[in-house]
Amino acid sequence: MPVELLRAPALDPAVPYAYAARAAGLVWTAGACPLDREGRVVHPGDVAGQAAQVLDNLVEQLAAAGCALGDVVSTTVHVASSERADLVAAWEVVRTGFGDHDPPSTLLGVAVLGYPGQLVEVTAVAVAPA
Repeated sequence: MPVELLRAPALDPAVPYAYAARAAGLVWTAGACPLDREGRVVHPGDVAGQAAQVLDNLVEQLAAAGCALGDVVSTTVHVASSERADLVAAWEVVRTGFGDHDPPSTLLGVAVLGYPGQLVEVTAVAVAPA
């Protein structure tokens, strides 16, 4: 089965990578970042605000693959901080966004993320609908 690289039309079209890939019934997302449609980092200095934008963008990435949050089988949440309170703030937003669907997840504090001012990024693996 070939790999299908997916673009998310509601997200910044200038990024140099696919927003998701689908193969063998699974979907892997690129890291959802706190970017607006023009590719600008939103909510500078606000972990929870960025986490909310990240979750919105993750929903768009999954939608491009025909998936929703309920199709996610695992996530990884990256927070550019060594403060546990920042990790918890991001996690609470992500966890709340998933509602009753609570897939396995890894929460990591990291030194830096890809965009200047970026504090949060989330990747996901989902099962593509048949």
